Amino acid sequence: MGMNVRNGLFFLMILILSGCGSGKYGRDAMLSQDIGEYYKAIEKYRKATKKEKDRDKRMLYAYKTAECYRMIGDYERAELYYKNAIRRGYPDKIALLYHADMLRSTQQYEDAIETYRIYLDSVPGDERALAGLESIRKTQEWVANPTRHIVNPVKELNSRESDYSPVFVAGRDNEVIFTSTRKAVTGKRASGITGQGYADLFRATFNVQKQKWDQPKLLDENLIINTEDEEGAATFSSTGEQMIFTRCRYDKTQALGAELYTTSQSRGSFAEPIRVDVVGDSIVAAHPALNETESLLYFVSDMPGGFGGKDIWVAEKSGGSFTKPVNLGEKINTPGDEMFPFVRDNGELYFASNYLPGMGGYDIFLAKKDDDGNWTVSNMGSPVNSPFDDFGICFVKGEDKGMFTSNRKGSKGDDIYSFVVPPKIYQVEGEVFDKETKNHIDGATVRVIGTDGTNLKVRTQGGKFKMKLKAETEYVFAAFKEGYLRDKATASTIGLDDSKDFTFEMYLTPTDAPIKVDNINYEFASFELKPESKIALDTVYQVLIFNPTITIELMAHTDYIGSDQANFELSQKRAQSVVDYLIEKGISPQRLVAKGYGETWPKVVTREIAKQYDFLKRGDELTEEFIKKLPPEQQDICNAINRRTEFRVLSTDFIEKFDAEPEK
Repeated sequence: MGMNVRNGLFFLMILILSGCGSGKYGRDAMLSQDIGEYYKAIEKYRKATKKEKDRDKRMLYAYKTAECYRMIGDYERAELYYKNAIRRGYPDKIALLYHADMLRSTQQYEDAIETYRIYLDSVPGDERALAGLESIRKTQEWVANPTRHIVNPVKELNSRESDYSPVFVAGRDNEVIFTSTRKAVTGKRASGITGQGYADLFRATFNVQKQKWDQPKLLDENLIINTEDEEGAATFSSTGEQMIFTRCRYDKTQALGAELYTTSQSRGSFAEPIRVDVVGDSIVAAHPALNETESLLYFVSDMPGGFGGKDIWVAEKSGGSFTKPVNLGEKINTPGDEMFPFVRDNGELYFASNYLPGMGGYDIFLAKKDDDGNWTVSNMGSPVNSPFDDFGICFVKGEDKGMFTSNRKGSKGDDIYSFVVPPKIYQVEGEVFDKETKNHIDGATVRVIGTDGTNLKVRTQGGKFKMKLKAETEYVFAAFKEGYLRDKATASTIGLDDSKDFTFEMYLTPTDAPIKVDNINYEFASFELKPESKIALDTVYQVLIFNPTITIELMAHTDYIGSDQANFELSQKRAQSVVDYLIEKGISPQRLVAKGYGETWPKVVTREIAKQYDFLKRGDELTEEFIKKLPPEQQDICNAINRRTEFRVLSTDFIEKFDAEPEK
């Protein structure tokens, strides 16, 4: 069935050598290879090589064996046989390309890069080699920046044989149908293609008590679905009643091609399957996938009109049948193989390709369609993809979890893996402090406004609050309490790739004492504001905007040097120039009072000032008498502290009155 031919499925039995001539083995091997019986072919090439004396033929058998191993996904052995063929002088340069691909799949990146370059010297500009080099570069990026998927093998579903292509019945996470070549299959012949039994469909249910999957059983023991032929890769309608699956019929071990069949089940028993006619005389129609509304059937075929290899096609439902299939186009289909489509309930298409830039072998890709019908295709990256084969993905309905197939290191051949993307969790922890005492403020109110329409109030307990945030949202947090100016903080979860905890502190300034405005400077003995003072005054402007109900008095103070009268006049003009600046910025004059205090209101040392100067302690009043007892240097410091601009809150209940427009 295309991809159930695999590496490492089990060790090949060494057949007893018979006395045939080497030429016959070689011819037989090539015949087996031509009809896709790669396991048989490998065995026959091995025998032929043992008997063959001719060097050129041994070189050819090495190359052909490498091809067989590549086809069954045993990239490690394929790499060794390509190397052997090249060393023996295999003339076709394509061997170099395939050898480079195998080196890449076995993560021998330096050797792979060198081999691609040697090949490109002979075949300049070859797209496949350039894609291989690009894939190595991208793989290193994907591994360095893995996605948030958590990937694990599903031990209860996996056997020593091939287990692949899981699908959830009706999108529920408690029942899974998958394809397997395990010992319990219906057909008792071994397949020459896989070396195993012919695949069948198996069913498993999740045991909630044991928190694991029960032992998988044949989907149907009545031989209506599972037969002596090969069955697999199924898709279900959204209710789980209709199933479309792939069947490969055989006649004397010769494949008659893959076909799609539809059946329906009621109370666990299936109706006789009917062939779905979507491809006419083509040899292959496989890997069906219905979309959520069951209006479209995606499937895989090699019929004419494609891009080479196996392609993904889509047929639209029309009455009881499907219209002529349409190829999904060059964004998705390539000269390589694209297989195992799956359509998620949100409309996203997933598929496997061995040609698009990937990590090696088959990779899983996600395709999204825009409103104009154009596809954007992206590789799912690490850890869903590996340097080996990754394919056959399915999702649980409405959730970011599901299963897929891989034969990555640690697998027993094709195995089923689960994946889950844990939800992103955003939370905020905030603390609200008194700016003066640095103590937590209990019972402060924090208003939370978000771009998603969030608008709520939370109260601090012990000065702290905590809450969860939503994805792709910007938030503003405003803290306020009676007797304090407000403070605010912001947080944004827009564009975050992972969970995040936000923490911040907000400081509320008490309004029962004057509040100093730092860095307000005037020209010497002048009331003209220096340019840098305007930056500092913008903080006062922000306070007024953020606390729209307060009125304030702007207080200008001087030191005691100079006459009392001159100091009064200068300080009044300085306070007024600050008020004028704020009015110019758009603050209502009704909210502002300018008051010059000259030298009459010496500063009382605050906790902050006492921290800065060890000769001052909290509560000291910087009077003329106090200052004059200090050494000159310290006198200068105290005079500078006294020359200040402050504001105090006069009221907190201002409501701006706008004059109604006069009637015309």
